Amino acid sequence: MSDDLDPIPPERAVEMHLEKMKEDLAEWTQTTHRSELRPFVEWCREEGGIDNMNEISGRDLYEYRIWRREGGYSKSKVDELAKKTLHSNLSTLRSFLKFCGQIEAVPSDLFEKVPLVKLSRSDEVSDSFLDPARAPDILDYLSRYEYASRDHVLWSLIWHTGARLGAARGIDLRDLELDGNQPSIEFVHRPETGTPLKNDERSERVNRISQRVAQILQDYIDGPRVETTDDHGRSPLVTTDAGRVSAGTVRKAFYRWTRPCFIGKECPHDEDPETCEFTAFRKVSGCPSARSPHDARKARVTKYRNDGVPRGVVSDQLNASEDVLDKHYDRASEREKADRRWRIIQQ
Repeated sequence: MSDDLDPIPPERAVEMHLEKMKEDLAEWTQTTHRSELRPFVEWCREEGGIDNMNEISGRDLYEYRIWRREGGYSKSKVDELAKKTLHSNLSTLRSFLKFCGQIEAVPSDLFEKVPLVKLSRSDEVSDSFLDPARAPDILDYLSRYEYASRDHVLWSLIWHTGARLGAARGIDLRDLELDGNQPSIEFVHRPETGTPLKNDERSERVNRISQRVAQILQDYIDGPRVETTDDHGRSPLVTTDAGRVSAGTVRKAFYRWTRPCFIGKECPHDEDPETCEFTAFRKVSGCPSARSPHDARKARVTKYRNDGVPRGVVSDQLNASEDVLDKHYDRASEREKADRRWRIIQQ
């Protein structure tokens, strides 16, 4: 340990790192760093026996990598952490250690010793995906049997606008224009009151919606919506008895309705809905067919592109760069991509 270093516990160093991030980076990035540094703090306390950042060595970093790769800190029992997750954790650790070098908590070049994971293109892209053809059946079922319910509204918002989960739950009543022939939704970055957008002010936009979707939203507002305000005195569009709908509730709305049995279809996994463990409310996400709001967003991109919507228009609609759309969202098959090219050539 160098005499030039100032002693500091790992927990305090992380706090300082997050405070510094508030000056420079989006709140979404801060949240990611906070989450991904928790395993490192846990390892220091429980495995590494380290209570002073000055003591961290390259060997410690390698041992942490092995511990994390083998599922250390993971809530679910896994034999090995996904490469993409491990890479993200180690990249965040590298950024943190670079900051620690700047405040003389570790040697300035220690961050370079973090053993990153090499990712192939397939490693970088999530396999989880909702077939766009499944969405109409779910929306038809909701429209017929759960019309203007909270789940119907959440599905309508995310499917018809392609919005991220955070953007959908951050909508207030004042952000809606439902009257007239040009109904729309405005997405506004409000980090100071708990609803930031992924890319800060750059994510702010107005998206047109159909009159059909506008009517669903209006009927929800006039009907089952709980009239309430959130902790900041704002009037959310989607509410519960506790205020603004939580992220977990939004996810459950997608896990629940993407199970085929929940809309009266046969189980593709040969399970009996009467005995299947994934019909229990707290286990819906475990169904192999269950998909997240993010999967629905990817399906929306694929549907737009298959329908011939230009990449630039899809990029603006969903607030994602064209490169990100191509790499992470557009999950069309090679046959579908060939059909797209052919349509353009024929035109």
